[in-house]
Amino acid sequence: MSSRRSEALAFSLVTGINLAMARLVDIWDSIGIMEDQRVERMQTVKRHIEGLLNEMITEEEALKQRIANNIITFQRQLETLCLEMSLEPYTVEDDLTVLQMEKNLRLRVDALMKEKNERLKELADLQQEDEELCEELCATPFYIPTGTLPSWAQLQELRHHICRLSEEKKSRVKVFSGLREDIGRVMAEMGHEPETSLEREAVCNDADIFLLTHENIKALRLLLCQMEMKKKSLIVTQDELKGRAMSLWNRLECPEQHQREFQDNLPNILSEEISQWQSEVHRLEMLQKAKLEEVIDKVRQELVELWDKCMFGPKQRESFNPHFFDSNFTEELLSRHDEELRQVKAFYEKASPLLETVEKWDKNWALFLDFEKKASDPNRFSNRGGTLLKEAKERVKVQKMLPKLEEELRTVVEVWEREQGIAFMVWGQRVMDYITTQWEEHKQQRGKEKNERMTKKGETTQLKTPSKRTHTGFNGSVTPCKARKTPNQTMIRTNSISSSTSNSTTTTFLSVSVKPPLSSQKAQQRNKAFETSQRAPLQEFNSEKKHMRIGSYSEFTGRPAP
Repeated sequence: MSSRRSEALAFSLVTGINLAMARLVDIWDSIGIMEDQRVERMQTVKRHIEGLLNEMITEEEALKQRIANNIITFQRQLETLCLEMSLEPYTVEDDLTVLQMEKNLRLRVDALMKEKNERLKELADLQQEDEELCEELCATPFYIPTGTLPSWAQLQELRHHICRLSEEKKSRVKVFSGLREDIGRVMAEMGHEPETSLEREAVCNDADIFLLTHENIKALRLLLCQMEMKKKSLIVTQDELKGRAMSLWNRLECPEQHQREFQDNLPNILSEEISQWQSEVHRLEMLQKAKLEEVIDKVRQELVELWDKCMFGPKQRESFNPHFFDSNFTEELLSRHDEELRQVKAFYEKASPLLETVEKWDKNWALFLDFEKKASDPNRFSNRGGTLLKEAKERVKVQKMLPKLEEELRTVVEVWEREQGIAFMVWGQRVMDYITTQWEEHKQQRGKEKNERMTKKGETTQLKTPSKRTHTGFNGSVTPCKARKTPNQTMIRTNSISSSTSNSTTTTFLSVSVKPPLSSQKAQQRNKAFETSQRAPLQEFNSEKKHMRIGSYSEFTGRPAP
């Protein structure tokens, strides 16, 4: 269609020229211009037309050449841009005209140049932000070779790198703020004034004075640790002074009102509080010098109480006897008493679990002896209200507890002696020797009581007369010889014999002819059966003819410890 239009325009152009020439000829004819002049004028027209056409041809040829050059230039630019931007080479379509090719190449070059400028601008902004963060954090900037155009992947990695640095900065700022707040708080609590440049910078209000580096964080953490250790040391000093002051208050019997007022008026700053405690201790020590004898006597009382709590024997106490009984009351003597008191307190703190176990064994041992004493008392069957049942349960509980405590003591004492390197003594004896001694003394006591009962029984037997004698009642009448004996009669007779033996008088037998009620007989049988069932293994053991060394409840009962 376009070619037809151009051909029509060319035909119309030729027609127009022909008509114009014919018109010129007509004009020339009407004017009467001669042939030579006509030729000259027609040549002039020809030159004008040919010149115009030649100019147009020249311009169009120049345009064609310019387009060709542009194509070459654009192709070269595209190759460079694709190489710089890591893109695939641009491929030109084959069926395009030169003008269309030039246009496509130009548009592609413009698009890539725009993208390149955007990348360079974004790279500059990101690198500036990265440099600022790396300078604050003393980190390594993201590496992109100088003079190269970054790819989109590199720009994305740079964005992630900046994001990580931003998060790290937030985290470090939080850590820095927390450390500086803690350091300032600890210093304020201690009343400590900054001495070094690091301490001054740590409590400075300028938040940008520190670079957010790992080294600075470590330095602040170390400073905080030092401040906390110093605070702990001051607290220990404060506690020592406080304990010393309280001990002196008690020794000197200072009024409680003064003590309360002093403690209520203490400041919240640790260094100032320590200073006041030091002043109070100094005042009390000066007051103590004027009352040395009274103070030393109180320390001695406290020392005796602590010795008893530690269960020290005579040998453990006699090493301090020269000072304990020294009547020359001096400050040196007081310091020796204080040192002994401190050492005994330290021992009590270390050995308190063992001492508590020994004390628990002593309590159960006392209950055991009490139950043994009650078991030999015949009057206990006259109790009512479930007393015997309750006593039996408690007895079983004690019998189970003693061997457990002995085994526990054996184990923990071995461990304690191995760790401390010294023997653990109780009232001058090792623990198991102390327990063995208690059992031996108990065995001897029971043997002694048994011998006394046997001796008394023999004396009572000798007082009985084997021949038959006439028995008199209350009214002096003769009682038949074959009188029926009831359980009550037997009991009364036994009591009469015991009474006559103790008073060394003649024996009188009381006959009771009345038969006791059946309920009374059953009650006596139940009491007898209950007494037999409640007899402890320790009682049965003593009745056997065995002679052995007893060192524990398990050995005493002849049964393994539970």
